[in-house]
Amino acid sequence: MKKGGILHPDMNKLISQTGHTDWIVVTDAGLPIPENVNTRIDLALKEGTPGFLETLDAVLEDLIVEKIILAEEIKSISPKMNEEILRRFPGIPVEYLPHVEFKQRTKQARGLIRTGEFTPYANVILVAGVAY
Repeated sequence: MKKGGILHPDMNKLISQTGHTDWIVVTDAGLPIPENVNTRIDLALKEGTPGFLETLDAVLEDLIVEKIILAEEIKSISPKMNEEILRRFPGIPVEYLPHVEFKQRTKQARGLIRTGEFTPYANVILVAGVAY
């Protein structure tokens, strides 16, 4: 049995197979998941479960991130969520895109992890970094 950390086998596999500059998307409950993405992990159980930030924090325990991409709309529609996301990435470059373009970009992801989050625009593209 695994000692701790992420217990979900598909999430462990996705993170361990992610290489430098690959993308993982952590999403709210409403973001459409593109059909062509290799790994689609839907954790959404009910509204708020699991939460976006809780899931993001678990991923960040195992993934090195060199850049994040967010929807421009999060700044005005969900500013507290925007602040919470940015707080987790001090010194990391942030790119904002219109939500329509953000959704198009998710098609390039190695995998998507859907949460039960109902906060609008609580989505982030994590660009994987390297440990050296």
